[in-house]
Amino acid sequence: MSQSEDTTAQATALTNHDRKPIHIPGSIQPHGVLLALNTQLEIVQVSNNTQEYLGKEPEDLLTQPLGCLLDARKVEAIKQCLVKKIGSCSALKVLINTSNGERYFDAIVHRTEEAVIVELEPRDSESELSFLGFHDLAGEAIAKMQSTSNLIEFLHIAAEKLQDIIGFDRVMFYQFDESGAGSVVAEVKREDLSPYLGLHYPATDIPAQARELYTRCLLRFIPDLTVEPAKLVPTENTITHQHLDLSYCVLRSFDSCCIEYHQNMGVTALLVISLIQEQKLWGLISCHHQTPKYISYEVRKMCEFLGQIVSSELAHKISHSEWDYEVKLKSLQSEFLNSISQADNFIDALIKPEIRLLDLVSASGAAICLDNEVTLVGATPNIDQVRALIEWADTQVHDNLFSTDSLPKLYPEALIFKDTASGLLLLRISQVRRYYILWFRPEVIQTVNWAGNPKESIQAQADGSVTLSVRKSFAAWQETVRLTSLPWRACELESAMSLRNAIVGIVLSKADELAKINLELERSNQELASFAYAASHDLKEPLRGIYNFSTVLLEDYAQILDDDGVECLQTVVSLSVRMETLINALLRLSQLGQAQLREQVTDLNELVDQVIEIFRASQQNSGLIDIRIPRPLPIVQCDRVLVNEVFSNLIGNAFKYNDKPEKWVEIGYLEEGLGTRDWGLGKSFVNPIPNPQSPIPNPQSPIFYVRDNGIGIPEHHLETIFRLFKRLHSQEKFGGGAGAGLAIVKKIVELHNGQIWVESTLGVGSIFYFTLE
Repeated sequence: MSQSEDTTAQATALTNHDRKPIHIPGSIQPHGVLLALNTQLEIVQVSNNTQEYLGKEPEDLLTQPLGCLLDARKVEAIKQCLVKKIGSCSALKVLINTSNGERYFDAIVHRTEEAVIVELEPRDSESELSFLGFHDLAGEAIAKMQSTSNLIEFLHIAAEKLQDIIGFDRVMFYQFDESGAGSVVAEVKREDLSPYLGLHYPATDIPAQARELYTRCLLRFIPDLTVEPAKLVPTENTITHQHLDLSYCVLRSFDSCCIEYHQNMGVTALLVISLIQEQKLWGLISCHHQTPKYISYEVRKMCEFLGQIVSSELAHKISHSEWDYEVKLKSLQSEFLNSISQADNFIDALIKPEIRLLDLVSASGAAICLDNEVTLVGATPNIDQVRALIEWADTQVHDNLFSTDSLPKLYPEALIFKDTASGLLLLRISQVRRYYILWFRPEVIQTVNWAGNPKESIQAQADGSVTLSVRKSFAAWQETVRLTSLPWRACELESAMSLRNAIVGIVLSKADELAKINLELERSNQELASFAYAASHDLKEPLRGIYNFSTVLLEDYAQILDDDGVECLQTVVSLSVRMETLINALLRLSQLGQAQLREQVTDLNELVDQVIEIFRASQQNSGLIDIRIPRPLPIVQCDRVLVNEVFSNLIGNAFKYNDKPEKWVEIGYLEEGLGTRDWGLGKSFVNPIPNPQSPIPNPQSPIFYVRDNGIGIPEHHLETIFRLFKRLHSQEKFGGGAGAGLAIVKKIVELHNGQIWVESTLGVGSIFYFTLE
């Protein structure tokens, strides 16, 4: 069999495996009872174990109204499910008269395409898990999970807490890759069990239809893989004349392959919780136990809730690091595109400084091809090898953007330069001319630890066909992966396409193309600012709810909580207040990003007098406030409201971060050639010697300053203090705050096309300079 025939046969086997109808097994697990109802709530299908739990044979229940088992109030509650969407689930506590007396059940109800399915699981009594009981079990777990920003540490904590709750032998986090294969990224287990942490599993272990079911039903529980399932009676639904769809059923029975697979792992009880990110299956929390183990429905729902908390935090922790990287690329891209748009020779703009072209997609080397002229940057194949590669691309690559992390597998000649170009990202700039940019990444040799040989499940038959079978061994099996580079990320591909859109106008002499790019960048910035505003605004409503409900609990239920519970709620309240402060700062910064300047002729003397008057009124109990203005301030063209905010922030900070017994602030401006004085002695000055590293403003614009005798700023923080939410001290020192004031000041100054910087001596004081162009 040729390699292509072998690949086709494997693909056919995998496709057939994926089409196995595991959502319609025709049976359920025997630790509960299933009732399928029509729209009149008449029983049309039941599991064949009703005698054991309800004291009635299946035939005695078929065609009967649900009222033969439940009281009118419960029947009415279940009737409401008829108007809910398919898959929506409700849970009731019900009491049923059986031949052995009254018996309590958890009734789990959900809609199907045809009608309603009711699953009954017996319970010991009518009691249910209280809110405080749930809080005791879940509260500590949630708090500890949220205490770390490290993804792996976060997953490990979640695994530990989940194992504490359910007592299973092994709890592990299983992450899928783009192909459907997976790996164990966190694990907590019984000491004598072999570890699965770091092991990889092929996509065939959890086929596509199983992964799809996990996106619909977020929790799967099998207390005993060795039991015989309970068949449905009749086999086909009397309404549809088809097997009943059990996709959303908690009692759905398990496939024979599932039994064999887990028994080969030594597993008898299984609990699986889906982790969803951006409506896609990111991974699973897979819990194994070597002996049968039943968990009540309430505890399972708590586990499902914890899984949702993990999914939510997971999205935040993953997106945070990805967002930082994307922002970095966007910033570099914006700077890069601006320089290219103004360049006469765009090759010079691309490679000078050369690091920018490589950083744009995190490559180690690049080649720029304009017809027969090829320019190399960084670590690349030699010029002849690059020319041959471009010849190959001319015939094999038809899209404007092409990427691979294993070039030698597609282009065997690349074997000789795998150390520099196992990964290729190719950008075609023109469909008419041979204009390319090629980025390269070196080979990264990887050792992949598989849980058993992944090829063991794919078996060739005597007739040449390929079938899938359940793997017998899960012992660590190593595979060395060669001829591959680090994969290209989606944001890097977008960055490359953005570069193409920018330079196409220069290369093809289309000036209007550049105008469109600038318009698109402006629109993107506006959308980003609008998004930040909308996200911040929308966050306030749920945050207000958290604050209000926490306050209600403190006011009305404090007497039934212990000291730890009260302290937890008080912490929630204080954190809510802190979060609202941060959100308000973000909202303000977002508003500035969309603001239009309303410039007018402004007398800064009047403006500063108003700022000082308001500041003194707010500081009545703070003793003497010494604010010095050595000479009258000039009249300027500016947005009066925004510049008022600049002076308010700088004056407020000057007094706030000051531990001297006699505090003072000086407000003034500098002009060329007016001399200098020693500001370190606390005397007034007109024109201090500027720091040579400070920005050089427009010489025609006055340089305003706000100077103080406060605590000063360490030299290594002089650049970072203007970042959003950057605080140099803890919340307890100097009155707290969001750490957004200076970021807002910087934004306002930049809206006026000005600059702001600071000079400071620790323990002596600081001077903030700014210009308004």
